[in-house]
Amino acid sequence: MKQITGGVTAAKGFMAASTAAGIKYRDRKDMAMIYSEVPCVAAGTFTTNIVKAAPVKWDQNVVYNQGEAQAVVVNAGIANACTGEEGMGYCKETAEKVAELLNVSAEEVLVASTGVIGKQLPMDRICAGIDMMVPILDGSLESGHNAALAIMTTDTHEKEIAVEFELDGKTVTIGGMCKGSGMIHPNMCTMLSFVTTDVAISKELLQEALSADVQDTYNMVSVDGDTSTNDTCLLLANGLAGNTKITEKNADYEVFVKALNFVNEYLAKQMAGDGEGATALFEVKIIGAETKEQAKVLSKSVITSSLTKAAIYGHDANWGRILCAMGYSGANFDPEKVDLFFESAAGKLQIIENGVAVDYSEEEATKILSEEYVTAIADIKMGEATATAWGCDLTYDYVKINADYRS
Repeated sequence: MKQITGGVTAAKGFMAASTAAGIKYRDRKDMAMIYSEVPCVAAGTFTTNIVKAAPVKWDQNVVYNQGEAQAVVVNAGIANACTGEEGMGYCKETAEKVAELLNVSAEEVLVASTGVIGKQLPMDRICAGIDMMVPILDGSLESGHNAALAIMTTDTHEKEIAVEFELDGKTVTIGGMCKGSGMIHPNMCTMLSFVTTDVAISKELLQEALSADVQDTYNMVSVDGDTSTNDTCLLLANGLAGNTKITEKNADYEVFVKALNFVNEYLAKQMAGDGEGATALFEVKIIGAETKEQAKVLSKSVITSSLTKAAIYGHDANWGRILCAMGYSGANFDPEKVDLFFESAAGKLQIIENGVAVDYSEEEATKILSEEYVTAIADIKMGEATATAWGCDLTYDYVKINADYRS
């Protein structure tokens, strides 16, 4: 497997387009479209928030009850959440507009929205945006890149990736893009993510692969503890790579799963590092755990600790906050056996041994914590299981961004 340049248009048969529809933003593109030359088997995972946006409900029906999809249309700026029957009707109207222009079924069109909750979509602008995008659908890497730019809200940069690998003597590609910066918390996948692949695989195994992988990737990310109303991760496979169709959990399936994990983990980390106002990606590794679930609970408790996140922003080796967050996580461990290390491009330093501080240099610790990618490693010495979670520091700018988000 190798990483290549590209995103959602990297795989065979996928095209993209984007446009400035003026939905909320007046100075940038705010709509994107993905289209496959042939119908795709579709998989998806969605928010566990009881308050679900209309696009989530629409897509759940397409993925779970229809099974195939050929197009996705996304808008940024307005979430179409808490909009009642009118909002659901707008999903249908959007899908029908796309279906008419692309000569596909409306039940094969997925829709996604992100932005302010509670506002109705300006359907005249949505439809005009679709009219503008369909004629310029293109399979170039530039089109995919521009689509990744168009779906951003408070993101500071686009997030996309593509990888190539071999299956059955055929070159197979997975490409993806996502957006996510605020209202990010582990509980399925708190953002919008779109992954495309030309692999031939059964719908059942595609869904199983995605559902399992989000547990170790998107579900291990947190920026602010808020689970969104619009969380959607869509995975489309059109089979154009020409590999023998994967219908069982064989060696080809394992290779595919590994590549999918690489793509999703990369996108998850991109979101964590681009948290609203963030200056650092904060990674927490729990090693020596008795079970993977125990390690997950502990690592996620640390990355969601506001006090720990503030300490990372201050480049302060306040290890007591990490041990405290582990202690209230609900997972059982012996704090008097914990070893803790900080690591970054500036080096690695042990902070505590068996629950007690060692004689470390505060100056060296500050240097390590001043990098853009900081890792805390906690060894709880109970077994061989591990887990990793990703978050970011908590800065003044997070409050500033969210204090006037609607305006």
